[in-house]
Amino acid sequence: MSLKSKIESLLFISAKPMTVKQLAQLIKKEPKEVEAAARELAEDYKKREGGLAIIKNSSSYQMVSASDNSSLVRDFIKDETTGELTRPSLETLTIIAYRGPVSKLDLERIRGVNCSLILHNLLLRGLVEGKPDKKKNETYYNITFDFIRFLGINDIKELPDYERLNKDDTLDRILSGDK
Repeated sequence: MSLKSKIESLLFISAKPMTVKQLAQLIKKEPKEVEAAARELAEDYKKREGGLAIIKNSSSYQMVSASDNSSLVRDFIKDETTGELTRPSLETLTIIAYRGPVSKLDLERIRGVNCSLILHNLLLRGLVEGKPDKKKNETYYNITFDFIRFLGINDIKELPDYERLNKDDTLDRILSGDK
């Protein structure tokens, strides 16, 4: 697999910009080599004139939708972030509200399905936030103040059965492999 291919994959799955240093560490290559390949990849996207672009800001790169499609994307996001939440989104949000902070991996183990798009949508709506844990190299998700305000409560502990469900060790046993 080529260096550009690896950079492209990482930028595709990342919800936020990635520095050359981060990319170099993940790919296990020298930053100069990664920087050159990332610059070349951004040029490839520019020449292609497709729906995606790779942009650079300082020493960070990010894959984004092409600027020519900005109004289309803005309209889509507006619809996605103002419409009703889907059942899977509500399930994911409920798990985060009662068990947060929770990692994407644990969410997926609890729900049994990939939660990437759901998390992306909840992040766009401002209902959850992700905080990276550098030691574990994972992002942990928690609800936001906007979510609490939207529900009209003052504290997450005001959710129905919060104390009981937050302390229930059934999920912990499932996640650790003990049934």
